Amino acid sequence: MEENQPKIGKFAWTFGLLLGAASIIFSFMLYTAKMHYEQNWSVRIIGIVLTIVAIVIATMQYKKANSGFLSLSEALKLGTGIGLVSGILALAFYWLLTNVIEPDFMDKAMEIAKVKAFEENPKITEEQWAQGVEIQKNFAWLAYPIGIIVNVILGLVIGLVTGLIMKKQKDAY
Repeated sequence: MEENQPKIGKFAWTFGLLLGAASIIFSFMLYTAKMHYEQNWSVRIIGIVLTIVAIVIATMQYKKANSGFLSLSEALKLGTGIGLVSGILALAFYWLLTNVIEPDFMDKAMEIAKVKAFEENPKITEEQWAQGVEIQKNFAWLAYPIGIIVNVILGLVIGLVTGLIMKKQKDAY
């Protein structure tokens, strides 16, 4: 008799959507509070904590649905899948925010960065700043694939740690 094993893809999709929705809600909260330009450590830590919680809960639910068993590869697939799905959703919202909701987002972000850059490095000239901005604009599209890659790697690492802690193999016999 063949066992009905739960589908990793279903769990990755479901929890990836939930994490993506939570990330969008958090980003929207930052936007409404006019804090969406700030990329300080507390904002990043909250994003990482949300990811950890989603992957741990997904792994626990998967293990429960799989009769209490979990392999390391299953945990890695879950973490990676959740990272991919949530990363795509979060970047879709970021694109919507920067191109539709607030089309001058990049210009405002550059102004904030300019003030900070001149405070931290008073020797920088306007020409150097303008040259740096021009280079940055040419490579702005890289934020999307890099964002997805970072999310997938974060999911992979969290999945690895979660899998190492929670793994339980079926008996060989």
